[in-house]
Amino acid sequence: MTPFQFTITAKDGAARRGYVDSAHGRVHTPAFMPVGTAATVKAMTPDALISTGADIILGNTYHLMLRPGAETIAELGGLHRFMGWDRPILTDSGGYQVMSLSKLRKMSENGVSFQSHIDGSAHELTPERSVQIQHMLDATITMCFDECTPYPVEQNTAAESMRLSMRWAERSKSAYRFREGYGLFGIVQGSVFPELRAESCRCLTDIGFDGYAVGGLAVGEGREEMFKTLDATVPHLPEKRPRYLMGVGKPEDIVGAVLRGIDMFDCVLPTRSGRNAQAFTRFGAVNLKNARHKNDSRPLDDQCGCYACRRFSRAYLNHLAKSGEILGAVLLTWHNLHYYQQLMEGLRNAVEAQTLNAYIENVYTAWNSGDMPSV
Repeated sequence: MTPFQFTITAKDGAARRGYVDSAHGRVHTPAFMPVGTAATVKAMTPDALISTGADIILGNTYHLMLRPGAETIAELGGLHRFMGWDRPILTDSGGYQVMSLSKLRKMSENGVSFQSHIDGSAHELTPERSVQIQHMLDATITMCFDECTPYPVEQNTAAESMRLSMRWAERSKSAYRFREGYGLFGIVQGSVFPELRAESCRCLTDIGFDGYAVGGLAVGEGREEMFKTLDATVPHLPEKRPRYLMGVGKPEDIVGAVLRGIDMFDCVLPTRSGRNAQAFTRFGAVNLKNARHKNDSRPLDDQCGCYACRRFSRAYLNHLAKSGEILGAVLLTWHNLHYYQQLMEGLRNAVEAQTLNAYIENVYTAWNSGDMPSV
Protein backbone atom coordinates (compact mmCIF):
# COMPACT_ATOMS: atom_id res chain seq x y z
CA MET A 1 0.00 0.00 0.00
CA THR A 2 1.30 3.46 -0.90
CA PRO A 3 1.86 5.64 2.18
CA PHE A 4 0.14 9.02 2.43
CA GLN A 5 2.97 11.42 1.69
CA PHE A 6 3.46 14.99 0.42
CA THR A 7 6.54 15.80 -1.65
CA ILE A 8 7.65 19.27 -2.72
CA THR A 9 9.52 19.18 -6.03
CA ALA A 10 10.01 22.92 -6.70
CA LYS A 11 9.50 26.33 -5.14
CA ASP A 12 9.23 29.86 -6.50
CA GLY A 13 9.01 32.31 -3.63
CA ALA A 14 6.37 30.98 -1.24
CA ALA A 15 4.67 28.98 -4.01
CA ARG A 16 5.28 25.24 -4.16
CA ARG A 17 4.92 22.50 -6.75
CA GLY A 18 4.63 18.94 -5.55
CA TYR A 19 2.38 15.92 -5.20
CA VAL A 20 0.45 13.93 -2.63
CA ASP A 21 0.71 10.15 -2.85
CA SER A 22 -2.21 8.18 -1.42
CA ALA A 23 -3.98 4.85 -1.44
CA HIS A 24 -6.05 6.03 -4.41
CA GLY A 25 -3.32 7.62 -6.49
CA ARG A 26 -1.26 10.77 -6.89
CA VAL A 27 -2.51 14.35 -6.64
CA HIS A 28 -0.35 16.97 -8.36
CA THR A 29 -0.19 20.28 -6.50
CA PRO A 30 -1.24 23.06 -6.62
CA ALA A 31 -4.50 21.17 -7.18
CA PHE A 32 -8.11 22.15 -7.73
CA MET A 33 -10.75 19.71 -6.45
CA PRO A 34 -14.10 19.73 -8.29
CA VAL A 35 -16.93 19.58 -5.79
CA GLY A 36 -19.01 16.39 -5.82
CA THR A 37 -21.11 17.17 -2.77
CA ALA A 38 -23.68 14.38 -3.13
CA ALA A 39 -21.45 11.74 -4.76
CA THR A 40 -21.52 13.45 -8.14
CA VAL A 41 -19.87 16.47 -9.69
CA LYS A 42 -22.97 18.04 -11.20
CA ALA A 43 -23.40 17.47 -14.96
CA MET A 44 -20.17 15.42 -15.21
CA THR A 45 -19.41 11.71 -15.59
CA PRO A 46 -16.23 10.32 -14.00
CA ASP A 47 -14.66 9.87 -17.45
CA ALA A 48 -15.47 13.47 -18.37
CA LEU A 49 -13.89 14.62 -15.10
CA ILE A 50 -10.73 12.65 -15.84
CA SER A 51 -10.56 14.27 -19.28
CA THR A 52 -10.34 17.71 -17.62
CA GLY A 53 -7.21 16.65 -15.71
CA ALA A 54 -8.76 16.30 -12.24
CA ASP A 55 -6.74 14.14 -9.82
CA ILE A 56 -9.07 14.45 -6.81
CA ILE A 57 -12.63 15.46 -6.03
CA LEU A 58 -14.53 16.50 -2.91
CA GLY A 59 -17.54 14.83 -1.27
CA ASN A 60 -19.52 15.91 1.77
CA THR A 61 -20.31 14.17 5.03
CA TYR A 62 -23.49 16.13 5.80
CA HIS A 63 -25.21 15.47 2.48
CA LEU A 64 -24.17 11.83 2.20
CA MET A 65 -25.14 10.98 5.80
CA LEU A 66 -28.63 12.28 5.06
CA ARG A 67 -28.99 10.70 1.62
CA PRO A 68 -28.42 7.85 0.87
CA GLY A 69 -26.72 7.31 4.25
CA ALA A 70 -23.13 6.46 5.13
CA GLU A 71 -24.05 2.90 6.11
CA THR A 72 -25.68 2.35 2.71
CA ILE A 73 -22.60 3.59 0.87
CA ALA A 74 -20.35 1.42 3.03
CA GLU A 75 -22.46 -1.66 2.28
CA LEU A 76 -22.13 -0.87 -1.45
CA GLY A 77 -18.33 -0.82 -1.25
CA GLY A 78 -17.55 2.78 -0.31
CA LEU A 79 -17.82 6.10 -2.07
CA HIS A 80 -15.26 5.34 -4.80
CA ARG A 81 -17.16 2.29 -6.02
CA PHE A 82 -20.56 3.91 -5.42
CA MET A 83 -19.85 6.87 -7.73
CA GLY A 84 -17.43 5.16 -10.12
CA TRP A 85 -14.43 7.33 -9.21
CA ASP A 86 -11.25 5.39 -8.33
CA ARG A 87 -9.01 8.42 -7.73
CA PRO A 88 -8.59 10.27 -4.40
CA ILE A 89 -11.59 11.78 -2.63
CA LEU A 90 -11.48 14.40 0.14
CA THR A 91 -14.60 14.62 2.29
CA ASP A 92 -15.61 17.81 4.03
CA SER A 93 -16.59 17.06 7.63
CA GLY A 94 -20.11 18.50 7.38
CA GLY A 95 -19.52 21.28 9.90
CA TYR A 96 -20.12 24.12 7.45
CA GLN A 97 -23.29 22.54 6.02
CA VAL A 98 -24.71 21.91 9.49
CA MET A 99 -24.36 25.63 10.18
CA SER A 100 -25.58 26.86 6.79
CA LEU A 101 -28.28 24.37 5.70
CA SER A 102 -29.78 22.49 8.63
CA LYS A 103 -32.72 23.58 10.79
CA LEU A 104 -33.14 24.04 14.55
CA ARG A 105 -29.41 23.71 15.25
CA LYS A 106 -28.23 23.33 18.82
CA MET A 107 -24.49 23.44 19.41
CA SER A 108 -22.74 22.23 22.54
CA GLU A 109 -19.29 21.12 23.58
CA ASN A 110 -20.21 17.64 22.40
CA GLY A 111 -21.23 18.60 18.86
CA VAL A 112 -24.25 19.83 16.91
CA SER A 113 -27.79 18.46 16.94
CA PHE A 114 -30.00 19.54 14.06
CA GLN A 115 -32.90 18.75 11.78
CA SER A 116 -32.32 17.70 8.19
CA HIS A 117 -33.08 20.36 5.58
CA ILE A 118 -34.48 17.51 3.42
CA ASP A 119 -37.12 15.91 5.64
CA GLY A 120 -36.81 17.43 9.12
CA SER A 121 -35.40 14.26 10.69
CA ALA A 122 -33.25 14.68 13.80
CA HIS A 123 -29.49 14.09 13.69
CA GLU A 124 -26.36 14.79 15.67
CA LEU A 125 -22.85 15.35 14.39
CA THR A 126 -19.93 15.14 16.76
CA PRO A 127 -16.23 14.96 15.93
CA GLU A 128 -16.36 11.20 16.51
CA ARG A 129 -19.45 10.66 14.33
CA SER A 130 -18.11 12.85 11.51
CA VAL A 131 -14.85 10.90 11.39
CA GLN A 132 -16.73 7.60 11.59
CA ILE A 133 -18.92 8.58 8.61
CA GLN A 134 -15.89 9.63 6.57
CA HIS A 135 -14.28 6.28 7.36
CA MET A 136 -17.39 4.45 6.16
CA LEU A 137 -17.32 6.52 2.98
CA ASP A 138 -13.69 5.40 2.52
CA ALA A 139 -12.50 9.00 2.13
CA THR A 140 -8.87 9.25 1.07
CA ILE A 141 -8.58 12.50 3.04
CA THR A 142 -10.73 12.97 6.13
CA MET A 143 -11.36 16.46 7.51
CA CYS A 144 -11.64 17.28 11.19
CA PHE A 145 -15.03 18.39 12.44
CA ASP A 146 -15.04 22.13 13.09
CA GLU A 147 -17.24 25.18 13.47
CA CYS A 148 -16.99 27.59 10.57
CA THR A 149 -16.89 30.96 12.32
CA PRO A 150 -19.31 33.45 10.73
CA TYR A 151 -18.18 36.81 9.36
CA PRO A 152 -18.21 39.54 10.55
CA VAL A 153 -17.56 38.52 14.13
CA GLU A 154 -16.17 40.04 17.33
CA GLN A 155 -12.70 38.84 18.29
CA ASN A 156 -13.79 37.25 21.57
CA THR A 157 -16.52 35.29 19.78
CA ALA A 158 -14.03 34.20 17.11
CA ALA A 159 -11.65 33.08 19.86
CA GLU A 160 -14.31 30.95 21.56
CA SER A 161 -15.30 29.41 18.23
CA MET A 162 -11.71 28.66 17.24
CA ARG A 163 -10.88 27.06 20.59
CA LEU A 164 -13.96 24.87 20.38
CA SER A 165 -12.80 23.75 16.93
CA MET A 166 -9.36 22.97 18.36
CA ARG A 167 -10.91 20.76 21.05
CA TRP A 168 -12.96 19.07 18.35
CA ALA A 169 -9.78 18.63 16.27
CA GLU A 170 -8.17 16.72 19.13
CA ARG A 171 -11.23 14.50 19.42
CA SER A 172 -11.28 14.00 15.63
CA LYS A 173 -7.67 12.84 15.75
CA SER A 174 -8.43 10.43 18.60
CA ALA A 175 -11.40 8.98 16.69
CA TYR A 176 -9.52 8.62 13.41
CA ARG A 177 -8.54 5.06 12.41
CA PHE A 178 -5.15 5.11 10.73
CA ARG A 179 -4.84 3.26 7.43
CA GLU A 180 -1.85 3.21 5.11
CA GLY A 181 -2.36 5.67 2.26
CA TYR A 182 -5.08 7.69 3.98
CA GLY A 183 -4.77 11.11 5.64
CA LEU A 184 -6.43 13.36 8.22
CA PHE A 185 -6.36 17.16 7.87
CA GLY A 186 -6.79 19.73 10.63
CA ILE A 187 -8.60 23.01 9.98
CA VAL A 188 -7.22 26.40 11.05
CA GLN A 189 -9.84 28.85 12.32
CA GLY A 190 -9.68 32.31 13.90
CA SER A 191 -11.55 34.53 11.43
CA VAL A 192 -9.45 37.53 10.27
CA PHE A 193 -7.51 37.93 13.55
CA PRO A 194 -3.79 37.11 13.08
CA GLU A 195 -3.13 36.18 16.70
CA LEU A 196 -6.05 33.74 16.70
CA ARG A 197 -4.88 32.17 13.44
CA ALA A 198 -1.38 31.76 14.89
CA GLU A 199 -2.80 30.15 18.04
CA SER A 200 -4.90 27.78 15.95
CA CYS A 201 -1.85 26.77 13.87
CA ARG A 202 0.16 26.05 17.01
CA CYS A 203 -2.62 23.95 18.48
CA LEU A 204 -3.11 21.87 15.34
CA THR A 205 0.63 21.40 14.85
CA ASP A 206 0.91 20.14 18.42
CA ILE A 207 -1.86 17.59 17.74
CA GLY A 208 -0.22 16.58 14.45
CA PHE A 209 -1.99 16.09 11.11
CA ASP A 210 -1.19 14.85 7.61
CA GLY A 211 -2.26 18.19 6.14
CA TYR A 212 -3.61 21.55 7.24
CA ALA A 213 -6.63 23.41 5.88
CA VAL A 214 -7.34 27.11 6.23
CA GLY A 215 -11.05 27.39 6.99
CA GLY A 216 -13.36 30.29 7.74
CA LEU A 217 -12.42 32.34 4.68
CA ALA A 218 -14.38 33.14 1.50
CA VAL A 219 -17.34 33.87 3.80
CA GLY A 220 -17.75 37.56 2.95
CA GLU A 221 -14.48 39.11 4.10
CA GLY A 222 -13.34 40.10 0.61
CA ARG A 223 -10.19 39.25 -1.34
CA GLU A 224 -7.87 41.78 0.33
CA GLU A 225 -8.80 40.62 3.84
CA MET A 226 -8.50 36.98 2.77
CA PHE A 227 -4.99 37.52 1.42
CA LYS A 228 -3.99 39.43 4.58
CA THR A 229 -5.24 36.51 6.66
CA LEU A 230 -3.30 34.02 4.55
CA ASP A 231 -0.18 36.16 4.93
CA ALA A 232 -0.63 35.94 8.70
CA THR A 233 -1.47 32.21 8.72
CA VAL A 234 0.63 30.28 6.20
CA PRO A 235 4.03 31.03 7.82
CA HIS A 236 2.80 29.20 10.95
CA LEU A 237 1.92 26.01 9.05
CA PRO A 238 4.36 23.09 8.73
CA GLU A 239 6.47 23.36 5.59
CA LYS A 240 6.35 19.65 4.76
CA ARG A 241 2.58 19.18 4.86
CA PRO A 242 0.00 20.10 2.20
CA ARG A 243 -2.00 23.29 2.75
CA TYR A 244 -5.63 23.49 1.68
CA LEU A 245 -7.68 26.69 1.35
CA MET A 246 -11.30 25.64 1.75
CA GLY A 247 -14.05 26.91 -0.53
CA VAL A 248 -11.83 29.02 -2.83
CA GLY A 249 -12.58 30.02 -5.43
CA LYS A 250 -12.36 32.50 -8.22
CA PRO A 251 -9.34 32.18 -10.54
CA GLU A 252 -7.87 35.41 -9.14
CA ASP A 253 -8.21 34.06 -5.60
CA ILE A 254 -6.47 30.82 -6.51
CA VAL A 255 -3.55 32.60 -8.17
CA GLY A 256 -3.07 34.88 -5.15
CA ALA A 257 -3.26 31.97 -2.72
CA VAL A 258 -0.73 29.89 -4.68
CA LEU A 259 1.63 32.86 -4.46
CA ARG A 260 1.20 32.64 -0.68
CA GLY A 261 2.01 28.93 -0.44
CA ILE A 262 -1.38 27.19 -0.69
CA ASP A 263 -1.43 23.76 -2.36
CA MET A 264 -5.09 22.67 -2.61
CA PHE A 265 -8.42 24.31 -3.45
CA ASP A 266 -12.09 23.46 -3.91
CA CYS A 267 -15.08 25.53 -5.01
CA VAL A 268 -18.52 25.10 -6.60
CA LEU A 269 -17.94 28.14 -8.81
CA PRO A 270 -16.91 26.42 -12.07
CA THR A 271 -19.80 23.94 -11.94
CA ARG A 272 -22.42 26.44 -10.71
CA SER A 273 -21.32 28.98 -13.32
CA GLY A 274 -21.54 26.32 -16.03
CA ARG A 275 -25.17 25.65 -15.09
CA ASN A 276 -25.83 29.38 -15.33
CA ALA A 277 -24.28 29.88 -18.80
CA GLN A 278 -21.09 31.55 -17.58
CA ALA A 279 -17.78 30.29 -18.93
CA PHE A 280 -14.28 30.98 -17.61
CA THR A 281 -11.74 31.57 -20.37
CA ARG A 282 -8.19 32.88 -20.70
CA PHE A 283 -9.81 36.23 -21.60
CA GLY A 284 -12.03 36.31 -18.52
CA ALA A 285 -15.63 35.31 -17.94
CA VAL A 286 -18.06 35.02 -20.86
CA ASN A 287 -21.86 35.03 -20.54
CA LEU A 288 -23.19 32.67 -23.20
CA LYS A 289 -26.72 34.07 -22.90
CA ASN A 290 -25.47 37.36 -24.36
CA ALA A 291 -27.05 38.10 -27.73
CA ARG A 292 -23.68 38.85 -29.33
CA HIS A 293 -22.94 35.11 -29.43
CA LYS A 294 -26.09 34.20 -31.39
CA ASN A 295 -24.35 34.03 -34.79
CA ASP A 296 -20.77 33.50 -33.62
CA SER A 297 -19.30 30.44 -35.32
CA ARG A 298 -16.07 30.53 -33.31
CA PRO A 299 -15.36 28.20 -30.41
CA LEU A 300 -15.59 29.49 -26.88
CA ASP A 301 -11.77 29.60 -26.79
CA ASP A 302 -9.74 28.64 -29.85
CA GLN A 303 -6.79 27.53 -27.71
CA CYS A 304 -8.81 25.33 -25.36
CA GLY A 305 -8.74 21.57 -25.91
CA CYS A 306 -11.90 20.69 -23.98
CA TYR A 307 -14.75 18.76 -25.61
CA ALA A 308 -16.99 21.85 -25.82
CA CYS A 309 -14.38 23.99 -27.54
CA ARG A 310 -13.30 21.24 -29.93
CA ARG A 311 -16.82 20.35 -31.09
CA PHE A 312 -19.18 23.30 -30.75
CA SER A 313 -19.56 26.99 -31.61
CA ARG A 314 -20.49 29.89 -29.40
CA ALA A 315 -23.69 30.16 -31.42
CA TYR A 316 -24.65 26.61 -30.44
CA LEU A 317 -23.76 27.16 -26.78
CA ASN A 318 -25.83 30.37 -26.85
CA HIS A 319 -28.76 28.42 -28.33
CA LEU A 320 -28.51 25.73 -25.62
CA ALA A 321 -28.29 28.34 -22.87
CA LYS A 322 -31.25 30.36 -24.17
CA SER A 323 -33.30 27.17 -24.65
CA GLY A 324 -32.54 25.84 -21.18
CA GLU A 325 -31.19 22.60 -22.62
CA ILE A 326 -29.37 20.28 -20.21
CA LEU A 327 -26.53 19.81 -22.70
CA GLY A 328 -25.65 23.49 -22.32
CA ALA A 329 -24.98 23.00 -18.61
CA VAL A 330 -22.97 19.85 -19.35
CA LEU A 331 -20.74 21.48 -21.98
CA LEU A 332 -20.10 24.69 -20.04
CA THR A 333 -19.39 22.79 -16.81
CA TRP A 334 -16.99 20.56 -18.74
CA HIS A 335 -15.24 23.60 -20.19
CA ASN A 336 -15.02 25.43 -16.87
CA LEU A 337 -13.49 22.47 -15.04
CA HIS A 338 -11.03 22.02 -17.90
CA TYR A 339 -10.12 25.71 -17.66
CA TYR A 340 -9.49 25.42 -13.91
CA GLN A 341 -7.30 22.35 -14.36
CA GLN A 342 -5.33 24.08 -17.14
CA LEU A 343 -4.80 27.07 -14.84
CA MET A 344 -3.46 24.75 -12.13
CA GLU A 345 -1.16 23.02 -14.62
CA GLY A 346 0.14 26.39 -15.77
CA LEU A 347 0.85 27.41 -12.18
CA ARG A 348 2.63 24.12 -11.48
CA ASN A 349 4.79 24.42 -14.58
CA ALA A 350 5.63 28.05 -13.81
CA VAL A 351 6.74 27.20 -10.27
CA GLU A 352 8.95 24.44 -11.63
CA ALA A 353 10.46 26.78 -14.25
CA GLN A 354 10.91 29.59 -11.69
CA THR A 355 8.79 31.87 -13.91
CA LEU A 356 5.71 32.21 -11.73
CA ASN A 357 5.57 36.01 -11.62
CA ALA A 358 5.89 36.27 -15.41
CA TYR A 359 3.24 33.58 -15.91
CA ILE A 360 0.82 35.36 -13.59
CA GLU A 361 1.46 38.70 -15.29
CA ASN A 362 0.58 37.10 -18.63
CA VAL A 363 -2.57 35.57 -17.13
CA TYR A 364 -3.70 38.93 -15.74
CA THR A 365 -2.94 40.69 -19.03
CA ALA A 366 -5.11 38.21 -20.91
CA TRP A 367 -7.94 38.46 -18.36
CA ASN A 368 -7.93 42.24 -18.70
CA SER A 369 -7.79 42.28 -22.50
CA GLY A 370 -11.45 41.40 -23.00
CA ASP A 371 -12.89 38.57 -25.06
CA MET A 372 -11.10 36.51 -27.73
CA PRO A 373 -10.35 38.80 -30.69
CA SER A 374 -12.23 38.24 -33.95
CA VAL A 375 -10.30 36.93 -36.90
